[in-house]
Amino acid sequence: MSLIIDKPLVQPTSPCLGPEQVPARRSAALADVPAGLTLRTLPDRDLDADELTALAVAVARDERLWAHEVAFSNEQRHYASLHRDAHVDVWVLCWTPQNDTGWHDHDISSGAVAVVRGTLTEHNLAIGAPLVHTDVPAGRVFSFGPEHIHRLTGRDAGSVSIHAYSPPLWRMGQYAITSTGVLRRISVSYADELRPLDDLT
Repeated sequence: MSLIIDKPLVQPTSPCLGPEQVPARRSAALADVPAGLTLRTLPDRDLDADELTALAVAVARDERLWAHEVAFSNEQRHYASLHRDAHVDVWVLCWTPQNDTGWHDHDISSGAVAVVRGTLTEHNLAIGAPLVHTDVPAGRVFSFGPEHIHRLTGRDAGSVSIHAYSPPLWRMGQYAITSTGVLRRISVSYADELRPLDDLT
């Protein structure tokens, strides 16, 4: 049984949530992000939001780091780890319009997402209001804190994004609604593919 919250994908954007509440609406052009951290210049500590953004953009700009990992599947979203240490991890994710993370959080990790090909859509759940949908095209980057809950889908075939997290992902929370309307969180490993959960009852 599909989640009730997975269905209204074409509802209009909610006017009650401003850019300060929707990270994808605060996206910046990759070209406007100054050169900063790279995989070779990482400090021996967790990164803040600006540093995560700079790192995601640096990796996005260097196709040699990720182009060989690009592959697509409608049945199972393709992703690959590009770097992992005690303070940060970096991934390349590949998307088709059938790929859907479902609703999730990143536990204690902050993150940044740089779109390098195609377009992703960030979905935000608004209780008592229409769902919020924000398209993030190639050439844009956004970041978020550990409190953020969202869902990502591929809008265009052949979309590719670079994701950086600090501290590195270990556990994540996935969300589902039971048949009685109760919201539940399921803790999952960072290595598991995120996808919409079935009804939990």
